[in-house]
Amino acid sequence: MSKGAQAASVDPVVVGLSGGVDSAVTALLLQRQGRKSTAIFMHNWELDDADGECPAEIDARDAAKVAAHIGIDFQVRNLSAAYWDRVFEHFLAEHRAGRTPNPDVLCNREVKFSAFADVARQMGAKRVATGHYARIDRSAATVKLLKGRDPGKDQSYFLHLLDQSQLAIAEFPLGELLKSEVRRLAAEAGLPVAEKRDSTGICFIGEQPHRQFLQRFLHKNPGPMLTPEGLELGEHQGLAFYTLGQRGGLSLGGQKGGSGEPWYVLHKRASDNALIVGQGGQHSALYADQLLTEPGHFVAGTPPATKFRCTAKTRYRQPDQDCRVQVLEDGRWHLHFDQPQRAITPGQSVVLYQDDECLGGAVIASCNAPLADWERSAPKPV
Repeated sequence: MSKGAQAASVDPVVVGLSGGVDSAVTALLLQRQGRKSTAIFMHNWELDDADGECPAEIDARDAAKVAAHIGIDFQVRNLSAAYWDRVFEHFLAEHRAGRTPNPDVLCNREVKFSAFADVARQMGAKRVATGHYARIDRSAATVKLLKGRDPGKDQSYFLHLLDQSQLAIAEFPLGELLKSEVRRLAAEAGLPVAEKRDSTGICFIGEQPHRQFLQRFLHKNPGPMLTPEGLELGEHQGLAFYTLGQRGGLSLGGQKGGSGEPWYVLHKRASDNALIVGQGGQHSALYADQLLTEPGHFVAGTPPATKFRCTAKTRYRQPDQDCRVQVLEDGRWHLHFDQPQRAITPGQSVVLYQDDECLGGAVIASCNAPLADWERSAPKPV
């Protein structure tokens, strides 16, 4: 056991108990280590999103059952104001701007390891444990964020905005486990959520029909739906309600084209509020080999160099892609991929890796796809 792990084992810990199997096994493992822990369910969404019983209430009840089964203290804390102000308002603003944000990334930095961590400190806890599939290396002065052992569940992508102070208090007990092992441990321990299916959807909000959910908060702004050649096919509901590479929801099933293939979103052209669509999931306009980001974040606090090679993901679960990175003077990054990438989407995050280590990430600003608004000032590939 490393010195970091030994130090962690004696610190009081607060567990974020979500009502799912991953956080339940996290709490179980800490209890088996003899840790002094308290479980807290974060109530972060106030609006009623379902007919009948609110899903958050079901999750809170399941979390309470898990805590009782394990034998640890349990509390519910309302952090909905922090979630709305720090995450959801940004989520809506990005959609209004025609981009496609990833709220889970901001949620981890601003809620789980900020607002929630503040609650833990007020309770006298030294550590915050969550059910993320990721690992932490404390063997050197700089804390490193590593991929989880399960390649199909690794969640370092969503944690790339954490800084050194946040990683210093974080614990990810599932980082060394496969999902199948987590399910087995839950079943063997008789946890009441052992068979509960994994949650998906927006962080803390859950599964929602995406367009219908957004339309509760954003006004429709119809505009033309065009082919790359300028042929108008119909009308879209608003650029905010579509994302690059999207196939469903275009209402173009009756439109005939030369290839006869399904229609996909190729580009969102803000200048004239036009949604550009084309046939075929491998349409050339969906591919780009370069991107420019907003100012990026490095887990270590500083980049490894101003120019370096590494791998990157432009979306969760994507295989690592070889690339070259140039860090510009204003903090933005210019990436050049060895191979063209499909549907690089402004508003999403590009996350950098060196082998298993997550170096950090940044929000994608633009790319050089044929139909994208690539900045003229973008530097040449490094």
